[in-house]
Amino acid sequence: MSSNDGIDKLRAIEQQFDRERASVVDRKSLEDIRTRYLSRKSGLLTLQLQNLGQLPREQRAEFGQAANKVKAKIEASLETLQTAIVEREQHSSLEGEAIDVTLPGNRKRIGHRHPLTIVRKEIEDIFISMGYTVEDGPEVESTYYNFDALNIPAGHPARDPRDTFYISEQTLLRTHTSPVQVRTMEKIQPPVRIICPGRVFRRDQFDPTHSPMFHQVECLVVDQGITFGDLKGTLERFHKLFFGEKTRTRLRPSFFPFVEPGAEVDVSCGFCGGPGCRVCKGTGWIEVMGSGMVHPNLYGFVNYDAEKYTGFAFGGGIDRYAMLKYDINDLQLFFQNDMRFLQQF
Repeated sequence: MSSNDGIDKLRAIEQQFDRERASVVDRKSLEDIRTRYLSRKSGLLTLQLQNLGQLPREQRAEFGQAANKVKAKIEASLETLQTAIVEREQHSSLEGEAIDVTLPGNRKRIGHRHPLTIVRKEIEDIFISMGYTVEDGPEVESTYYNFDALNIPAGHPARDPRDTFYISEQTLLRTHTSPVQVRTMEKIQPPVRIICPGRVFRRDQFDPTHSPMFHQVECLVVDQGITFGDLKGTLERFHKLFFGEKTRTRLRPSFFPFVEPGAEVDVSCGFCGGPGCRVCKGTGWIEVMGSGMVHPNLYGFVNYDAEKYTGFAFGGGIDRYAMLKYDINDLQLFFQNDMRFLQQF
């Protein structure tokens, strides 16, 4: 074979490549054409280069230059094709992942406090602003703190197992937060000015106004010269701050073992303003809690001088205050975890 014949074959290979390169559209077809022309074993150009040794020495240079020129052109062309394919793939990928910035975003739900927690915190803040401290105690309590030290004698209906969750003969789930008052008085001497919010438990069936677990807040003040007028003034101020300045408070005589005298506490109906409605059952008043002056017998359990100190106490349901504040007619809604209800607060 002469160098002229070899160069003619190289030109034929170059022309064939120029025709086939138009069919390269992706990575697979690019690799196929690269293999067909530049494969080390069977590439068309590679096979021609293997004939270099068969040429006369004086013709090898000319053939080699021509072969290198064709090889360089093919390699450069393949590089250009590869760049074009990569850019086309990236463009296609970006089109598929394009974001329409005019579309509304996905709004994330942000958690917030439960309505009972909101009301409890509001009650705490009101009393803290009046100089009270917040105290806590165990929910599993002894009969001594839950009954005996609160002047509730054996045989009292409140001790009945049908009303109270007993764990053992002397241990129960507390039925009110009043035991915290006794525990606090055991630890400190007067003056005492505290509130005791927390969960309490009674054997009640679930219905719109009852629950076996509910929330209570109780208040205790003990000092020298505390009068029934202080109790009434405190209740009036608290309810005005909680329900609004137009709220009126009245006390009706009642009996509770741990206070003497005792009184039921009513507030003016915030729904009708006085004439009467379904909420206040036509009376214009709504009962909210019990209250009274601390019974002197309680001081004997905590080593207070009953001749020197007097005090008052009152307590009510946080759940009930929340129902009145938000006009909710079913207590069970607080415990059903219905997001449609909870998201309103």
